[in-house]
Amino acid sequence: MPAKPLLRIALLTHSTNPRGGVVHALELGDALHAAGHAVTVHAPDPHRRGLFRTTDCAFCAVPAAACPSDLASLVRQRIDDYVAWFERPDTPAFDVYHAQDSISANALATLVERERIPGYIRTVHHLDHFEQPQLMAWQTRGFLTADRVLCVSKLWRDALLRDYFVSSTVVGNGVNAARFTPLADAHDDAVKRRLGLNGGPVLLVVGGIEPRKNTLAILHGFLRFLRVFPTAQLVIAGGASLLDHRAYRTEFAAQLSVSGISSGPGHPIIFLDTVDDSEMPALFRCASALVFASLREGFGLVVLEAMACGTPTVVSRIAPFTEYLGGGDCAWVDPLDPASIAAGMAHACEHSASAEFRAAGYAVCQTHTWPRAAAHHLDIYHAQFARQSQHYTENSHA
Repeated sequence: MPAKPLLRIALLTHSTNPRGGVVHALELGDALHAAGHAVTVHAPDPHRRGLFRTTDCAFCAVPAAACPSDLASLVRQRIDDYVAWFERPDTPAFDVYHAQDSISANALATLVERERIPGYIRTVHHLDHFEQPQLMAWQTRGFLTADRVLCVSKLWRDALLRDYFVSSTVVGNGVNAARFTPLADAHDDAVKRRLGLNGGPVLLVVGGIEPRKNTLAILHGFLRFLRVFPTAQLVIAGGASLLDHRAYRTEFAAQLSVSGISSGPGHPIIFLDTVDDSEMPALFRCASALVFASLREGFGLVVLEAMACGTPTVVSRIAPFTEYLGGGDCAWVDPLDPASIAAGMAHACEHSASAEFRAAGYAVCQTHTWPRAAAHHLDIYHAQFARQSQHYTENSHA
């Protein structure tokens, strides 16, 4: 059997910020690069700041206009930015085009319609509900017109089949065990000093303040936890998003004000809008537990990253988490019940339980690697490339 060809692969994502789908694209790109393929990750870069982290594979900062004020206009602008870039005569061609979100998928759909590219693959990380019909139309167009649809969990594979009659393939996620490690380094002490972590239980929330992350319920769970652990601290990190969560954040601020709990380094609540990528493993290691009581996720990649760092996790007992985590792998909670979240925090911080969670977390991470995910993707890419080549041959002989 002849060797399969090395491919030129374009991975497209919507942002240069550390969101789950962006991290997925970067890690997948690096793993494909390590396998010998020519991979370029693309992302709109209106501020010309580049990616939040370096990559082994190539990165293309797609020129992008300033962000309009409303979401629909922003999405339209980013689609147009992508189309303009790939229609430039000096933009390289690729064997495989793979979109990780609705913005880049719609750009590729337009390029297919204009016969600029032969087709594309789309990964659905999760689906949103938008009040604006145009946003919903873009979301569905992004996967309905794709040649192949992938998902990171069975939850969304089943949703696509049930609601849209779209068949898809689960490709999963991985974790970079070389980066996310339980071994402390110089960043650990620096993080502790800068944040004023005082030695009490430290609970980490990653993803910022937004409804999907269930941050309000986590706050109320933490307030209950404080009654028993008065020196505890809650660190809320990240949150860069295209969606407008101002109303939810205003409600969070109001609830925090009513509680009388102070915030800032050394205080019970600590906010980190951005975290340098080099410090993320240290931030996990400085935490007694990661609290990931989300209401909706594509996969929950941050759970694997915390586990790889030896950090116990507090996780919603819902799919997709129940797909890849077993009964003793984490502290399970009802995300709709702050009392349950508080109990999960306490359970994860128990000495004997935390040791068991660490051991279980390492075992989970062994089964989720990026080289394995890349190999699965390559089977799909080669099938896509073969179909496109056959189509081209048939048309050229017609």
